[in-house]
Amino acid sequence: MIETQDIEKPRIVTQSPVKGRLNKTADYELTIVVPVYNEEANMEALEQRLSAFISQPGLSACVLFVNDGSVDQSRERIIEACRRQKHFYHLGLSRNSGLSAALKAGIDTAFSTYVGYMDADLQTTPEDFNLLLPFREDFEMVMGIRTVREDSLVKRTSSKIANGFRRFITKDGITDTGCPLKIMKTSTAKQIPFFNGMHRFLPALVQLQNGRVKEVPVRHFPRVAGQSKYNLRNRLVDPLIDCFAFRWMKSRYLNIEITEKYIE
Repeated sequence: MIETQDIEKPRIVTQSPVKGRLNKTADYELTIVVPVYNEEANMEALEQRLSAFISQPGLSACVLFVNDGSVDQSRERIIEACRRQKHFYHLGLSRNSGLSAALKAGIDTAFSTYVGYMDADLQTTPEDFNLLLPFREDFEMVMGIRTVREDSLVKRTSSKIANGFRRFITKDGITDTGCPLKIMKTSTAKQIPFFNGMHRFLPALVQLQNGRVKEVPVRHFPRVAGQSKYNLRNRLVDPLIDCFAFRWMKSRYLNIEITEKYIE
């Protein structure tokens, strides 16, 4: 269950119970969804970089933090950031539910034309959304490729193995599906089927809708604060298992296109 955390300013994004009604994200062209789980040490720098990015002239963008049941001070840091920043909003999950659930919650809440995604660990930078934005109109998804991985040998090796096996199963042709810097057309993103591990297959899930995916080289940085949430199991074992789940779903996926409609 998704619940909204209380803050003093009335700028919390909520899903309206009235069908068809939107929220404040509809006032922007781009909503950047940032899932957060125990990242209190990164929140100050994250706020500064996101604020600088969305303040660019001519850019209509907001930030939507999704607190994934953090047990440190991340929730408090998010609330403080939303009080300071005019175009920051947030959601809170009732418990830690994982990256896919947090990302899905943000996508379902966004009503801007485009929805972006980045991690809170600052191993990618919001500045590099500028490299993706020029392609947003021509592709259903534009995503980064981490050209120089600033990770440990174990992380790089396990990611390489998982990416290779995923490409073999999905046939999506994507180089770096794990890069956490993406922009999607919101109408496409909202049709992505939800399941645990969904975030690992976003390009392939967009392609199931006959969507076009563009990869663009972006920068990658070493983690300087906080702790990685990944280990050998969720970086290698779980993705391999999820590949078989994706193959099963792909064989049964219904891609329906309505050509006529009369409901008046």
